[in-house]
Amino acid sequence: MKIRNLFISVVILVLCLSHSSYAVENDYDVVIAGGGMGGTAAAIQASRMGVKVLIVEPTYMLGGQATAAGVSTMDDMSGIESGIYLEFINKVRDYYAKMKKSIATCYWKVNTRAFEPSVGDKILKEMTQSADILYHSQIISVKNETEQKFVTVKTPDGIKNINFKILIDTTEYGDILPLIGAKYRAGNSVSPDTDKDVYIQDITWTTIIRKYSDGIPENLKVKNPLPGYEKAKKNYQGYVAKNGFDFQGKYPVKLPVNLISHNAYRAVPDSFLPGSYTGKRKDWDKITKTGVNWGNDYPGMYFWKGHYGLTVKYLEDKDLRRQIEQDALLKTLHFIYYVQNELKENWSVDENEYGELPEAAKDMNLSEEWQNIAKHFPPIPYVRESRRMLGNYTFNSSAVHKNSLSWRIGNKNNEFYDAIAIGGYNLDVHGGDDDDDLESDLGEKQSSIYGDMPQGAFQVPMRILIPESTDNFIAAEKNLSMSRLVSSATRLQPICMMTGQAAGALAAVAVQNKIQPRDVSALSVQKRLVNDGVVISLCNYKDVPREHKFFGSVQLATLYKLLDPKQIPNLPAKNINAGKKGHKTIKGRFGINERLSNKETKNMIERAEKISGKKLKLEITNKMTRGEAVDLVIKAMTE
Repeated sequence: MKIRNLFISVVILVLCLSHSSYAVENDYDVVIAGGGMGGTAAAIQASRMGVKVLIVEPTYMLGGQATAAGVSTMDDMSGIESGIYLEFINKVRDYYAKMKKSIATCYWKVNTRAFEPSVGDKILKEMTQSADILYHSQIISVKNETEQKFVTVKTPDGIKNINFKILIDTTEYGDILPLIGAKYRAGNSVSPDTDKDVYIQDITWTTIIRKYSDGIPENLKVKNPLPGYEKAKKNYQGYVAKNGFDFQGKYPVKLPVNLISHNAYRAVPDSFLPGSYTGKRKDWDKITKTGVNWGNDYPGMYFWKGHYGLTVKYLEDKDLRRQIEQDALLKTLHFIYYVQNELKENWSVDENEYGELPEAAKDMNLSEEWQNIAKHFPPIPYVRESRRMLGNYTFNSSAVHKNSLSWRIGNKNNEFYDAIAIGGYNLDVHGGDDDDDLESDLGEKQSSIYGDMPQGAFQVPMRILIPESTDNFIAAEKNLSMSRLVSSATRLQPICMMTGQAAGALAAVAVQNKIQPRDVSALSVQKRLVNDGVVISLCNYKDVPREHKFFGSVQLATLYKLLDPKQIPNLPAKNINAGKKGHKTIKGRFGINERLSNKETKNMIERAEKISGKKLKLEITNKMTRGEAVDLVIKAMTE
């Protein structure tokens, strides 16, 4: 095992050195602040489109929330995997398949996706070889003028000024927004009149723990509780107990659960032990590795000034941010002691994950026994809510709800013409969810959480990646132009990767055409995305599967309503209070191989010319199929 650990460490070191600051130049087309899921996907997409890309990443890992923050159990209810996210998941699946291990290990289900953070990081580094990366670095200032556009970066080698054409903010906190002077929302307030006392969601300092069947190694045992343990003990007793309830798949979960149910919630595969397990109940006693991301939200039940959630001051005041993150880290350290000394279980941090003391822990005066634990913690916390750029359009929960109803229970096409990604998650707010905490100017209130709950998958429109007026700038990750409630559904790893891929495509098109992102047509970005295997339409036709040669063109034809389907899809709503019992799913039929009528041809060309703003030279005959005609029109519109 020690030889294998050494080998993995050498591989990671080589990958890091190959992207080190020594390889960094002074000029890039696209600079990406943050190498999280969104930033990494943006870099992969933009570099594949031929532009020169640099990622500036504060930690030593790629993947952000999914790796550096330890949330490596993928949160997606849409079931629609495509583009770079699907490519990544396939590589994860292949990695574990070689060891005959499943990745369907979490959430008490067998249709899930999970991996070890070190594995996710390794795969993302391999996928990002065509971009340069500065690790342990961060942008500290931005110059964004017509004649001068550069970022000042603090690196381990000193301060560097690096020129850019497009800057993308995919940081965990939206930290580039104030540096570049873009207007943004923080909590329910808008800069420059930011109210630092309004509330946002909790953070969580997760960690990965494993079972040591032969006994916990001495250096991973903790015998002395840390200050504040008694408060933490009472908290954890409410979530997991020695004789807690065994989860039986019925919601809401009855608390406290037993440890085996707790571990099955965020279980990940274990590369370092033989055998495999899944999320099935019969496999739970086989689980040897899991994530701690339940009951350790901060402040969670501790409250912050008597209120659920944190205040915007966490984002705006970096000294307070560090203090809060230390407290969050401490709360999860307490869990390690709780499991070993109260539950009497042979679980501790995973010696094969991480290995570098988090920055936040460096001035916490931890004893040696606790430093041995903390150095196997993720380098950053899981941050659920950041600053959100202010665009000309702000995505709110009622728009998400309406969009998710497209094609459902008799509803028609409510799709966004400029859709660039599909997500699927609930409005899941961890604190700060009272009426006074939400944006009344956007029509948001506490009742919206349930009333506007998505009824299935929903689209993300390109316009929320683009700022109101700031040039040479794009937002991605959690920093999009959206309400707090929408942020709670779009903050998850899969959709962040999808919107990141779109941001990379948008940046590349802007650079290649020497125009501002706001002047880039959505269609030109969408065309590239669908060519790269991205699904952007909610409509599912039984006669146009993904592998069909006209799949991409049919998606775009649906979004822009160039042709009506021959049979309209009729999908059941998924929320428990909507739809009809026993409602049957009808996929719909585009009529891909049928002939066009003269009227359909005329209407399609007129609409295509109106959308593209140009006269299209087309020769569409009545011998063409609908699929051939749509493909020809889309190509003409995007030339």
